[in-house]
Amino acid sequence: MRGTLVLISLALVVAGVVLLRSKRPAWYWMTFGALVALVRIAFTYNSVMEACGLTVPPSRLRLMLARMARREVPPDRPPRLLRTRVTRTGLVLRLGLRPGQDAFDVAASTDRLRHSFRAYGVTSRELRAGVVELRMTGYDVLKRVQMPAKTERDVMRVPVALRDDGSIQYRDYRQIPHALNLGATQSGKSVYQRNLVKELAPQRVALVGIDCKQAVELAPLARRFSALADNPDDAVLLLEALVGRMVSTFHVIRREQRISADIPDAEITADIWGLPDKLRPVPVVVVIDEVAELALWANTMEKKRRDRIITALVRLAQLGRAAGIYLEVCGQRFGSELGDGITMLRAQLTGRTSHRVNDEASAKMAFGDISPDAVLSVQAISAERPGTAIVGDYSGGWYRTRTPHTTLRQAVTTCNDTAYLTPDLPELAAFRPVLPPLTPAGPPSLIKPRPRPVTE
Repeated sequence: MRGTLVLISLALVVAGVVLLRSKRPAWYWMTFGALVALVRIAFTYNSVMEACGLTVPPSRLRLMLARMARREVPPDRPPRLLRTRVTRTGLVLRLGLRPGQDAFDVAASTDRLRHSFRAYGVTSRELRAGVVELRMTGYDVLKRVQMPAKTERDVMRVPVALRDDGSIQYRDYRQIPHALNLGATQSGKSVYQRNLVKELAPQRVALVGIDCKQAVELAPLARRFSALADNPDDAVLLLEALVGRMVSTFHVIRREQRISADIPDAEITADIWGLPDKLRPVPVVVVIDEVAELALWANTMEKKRRDRIITALVRLAQLGRAAGIYLEVCGQRFGSELGDGITMLRAQLTGRTSHRVNDEASAKMAFGDISPDAVLSVQAISAERPGTAIVGDYSGGWYRTRTPHTTLRQAVTTCNDTAYLTPDLPELAAFRPVLPPLTPAGPPSLIKPRPRPVTE
């Protein structure tokens, strides 16, 4: 009887673990998976490294000492395991390379290490000379995206997605001022754009939108926008007004440089971030939805308008960073077939994000000049996982990410709550959305609401 109860209890425990692994993989990892992975690495590390070709022969000194002591020849040595850290999504191993080993050898063996350690994914990066970090993912973190409760936010730096290695993908405008976001219909591109606006809304930043689909994507968020254009005719005037603001900001920077022998180097600046707080203009993020609509033309008048738009965009992309004007260009295709100046504009868009696309040419538009491997990864994105994207930059590195699902209601609520932060820009006053006052959802409250803190 007692044996039967033990078997039933054991069966229930096993069934519970299997159910936990399928329904709540993060909980399973933190309770059972991490311990199993640590034990597996402790017992198989040397043999796995040898099987993956990541060992080096013993040094001549060790061979000489072995011969003098008439001992067996020392075995090949794997990289030193400097540190092991458990995260909520996997393990982080820090390896110390032996003389003769290279970080590229570890990167080339990540797929073999994934199979050997039975991990879901393995990525590597070089921290410094002789030290490599391996990130091992314990489960599919992109299947059900859950952003950490605490994320690092800074001025013009916001979290936008989760990487496949469990780390957070940030959009840092001060490091990568302009970006291109491609994606087919229903690929998750609009959700990425919506989530980006939601994260930027609590910051001290002016949002400018251009949405030639009569602003159906950006109009619900208009209370947080300092300017909004819903057709190409308004877009050209808005972009030229931004160019005028950029020139005025350059005059402010030039006036405040005060270059002389008695001015410390730290006080001389060439952009708005070196200005005193009271003189620093508000940074501007320009969100352009369906950029192809700005480049299409059917007659001579539309062609002249198109040339003015592309000229203004190229100027903003080349010079806008110092004036605190940043471009977020979104579209389904963005190639040379859109006419003159498009290739020049694309070269200025350093950050690249591509969701699922319909053809290989669209993937090459995003990553053909960055990484051929990223092009293949874009083509492998499944339609069953909207929001999945490949993110790359000028360095040639790329990551697979997925945006957390943000409903339009969540984004609208955040924009309405932070509407008091919307700055008034005199140059763009003609394009400020005119909206009726918000109506309260219920009876008026007797408690005075406290304003949300501004993220500097």
